Amino acid sequence: MKKTFDDIEKEHNYYMKEALKQARKAHVLGEVPIGCVIVYDGEIIGRGYNRRNTDKSVLCHAEISAIKKAGKVIKDWRLEDCTLYVTLEPCQMCAGAIVQARIPKVVIGALSRKSGCGGTILNILENPDFNHQCEVVRGVMEDECSAILKKFFLELRIRNKLKKEELRSEKQE
Repeated sequence: MKKTFDDIEKEHNYYMKEALKQARKAHVLGEVPIGCVIVYDGEIIGRGYNRRNTDKSVLCHAEISAIKKAGKVIKDWRLEDCTLYVTLEPCQMCAGAIVQARIPKVVIGALSRKSGCGGTILNILENPDFNHQCEVVRGVMEDECSAILKKFFLELRIRNKLKKEELRSEKQE
């Protein structure tokens, strides 16, 4: 039976909510709250969230972590029948990894005006010059995905301001 538009929207929202759960894990760690899940045959086989500061590695993006886990589950680096859901548009590293993993479909929550390589700055995911292209769906639960990022950066600015004020008062003593 063919899925209706409503069925597809419900499915996308369900899995994006799961990606948002991952993003909240990053937020708790003080990391930029980005989350990702990879779905195969209706089941989540890879989950990841941003851990760059926690693990002291530029490679610890949500998508990279989820891709590694998914590959272990299906015992292959090719994730040809999977869909990747991510709360923020992938950067150039993650978009490249998605293409290399042969993931056919990517569902994006919020766009990234500073590093987005799923169509905002570059479009690595749909570039016809590569040997693989992804179908990209943008803007799924965009408000929710943007809100968690806005909240994080507002909190970060407040924390940084308080630290500066503390340092100033220590110097004056």
